[in-house]
Amino acid sequence: MKVFDLMSDSIITVGASEPVTAAARLMQKYNIGAVPVCDDKGHLRGMITDRDIVIRCIALGKSAKDTVISETMTRGAITIDDRAHISEAARLMADAQVRRLPVCRDGLLVGMISLADLARNSDCDTEAAEALCEISKNIRRT
Repeated sequence: MKVFDLMSDSIITVGASEPVTAAARLMQKYNIGAVPVCDDKGHLRGMITDRDIVIRCIALGKSAKDTVISETMTRGAITIDDRAHISEAARLMADAQVRRLPVCRDGLLVGMISLADLARNSDCDTEAAEALCEISKNIRRT
């Protein structure tokens, strides 16, 4: 099974020059924790997560209204080609300890695939479980 079989192609994006509040509002509206940051042509420039907003903006005393996304986003996001096998997506998620991957084709963002997408598919149960174990390795119970 290929990534394009499971990915979501309904993607919400933001521009790097928009204020951090724009990303936060999208996260609230769509109940998501990460938003791809794209240029005008649809090329992925990074990702902004709820954690990025807290750690790189709020915790530093910056105003989310006056800070632009390019100052807080994560650059160099790991991506996967939409024609890759889903086992490769699971391996990338495990290796990078991320729960979602931007999906690209010919350099353009075409979708997102998440660990939940893998887990919902019966053909992927093993890959999703292994990826979740790897992602959760550094979680310590107190």
